[in-house]
Amino acid sequence: MGYSNYKKLKQVTEKFGIEVHKIELFDKNKSVRASNWLKQTLKLANYITLSNEKVKSERIISPILTEVHITHKDKIGMFSGEDLSVEPENDLNGACDFFFSTVPDAYLLEAPIVVFAEAKDEDMDYGIAQCTAQMIGAQIFNEREGKPTETVWGCATTAGEWRFLRLTGKKLYVDAKSYYISELPVLLGVFHQIIERL
Repeated sequence: MGYSNYKKLKQVTEKFGIEVHKIELFDKNKSVRASNWLKQTLKLANYITLSNEKVKSERIISPILTEVHITHKDKIGMFSGEDLSVEPENDLNGACDFFFSTVPDAYLLEAPIVVFAEAKDEDMDYGIAQCTAQMIGAQIFNEREGKPTETVWGCATTAGEWRFLRLTGKKLYVDAKSYYISELPVLLGVFHQIIERL
């Protein structure tokens, strides 16, 4: 089962010796206007029954992340469903929903991996735990590829709610604030702030 075995944050932090801090990570006053394409795409999602994780990923999460990728295509590459197996014996293996690397034109997965998004159907705690495990996996992957990064970012989302994380060394910072699709420009502003810090 790999990353999905981590259902509670405490499981991850105790296993890997991670120290957790809850702080506000972003400037809430920074917003980015959504494109007409994204607004229309999300509007059309209202006509579909968003009854499970897969359809939410396809109709809401993927378009938002695609918009982030297009806006910053000179800085990041986007991947979906790629396998990131680094330590199967520690359940650091399996496919990841979405992530960005700082290799803009990469065709195949290349280090460094810098941002994750993990979709979970109405279970934010599970999403945070699994995303944290993937961020640890990314740290290991980046180091093995000779491209270590000081920080790996992540977010867990139910499509409606988004919670952001920052892993620096053995310190995990969990954003004290949740962001919502109803405040789309603010949510896009958070991603913009992350990409600016890469």
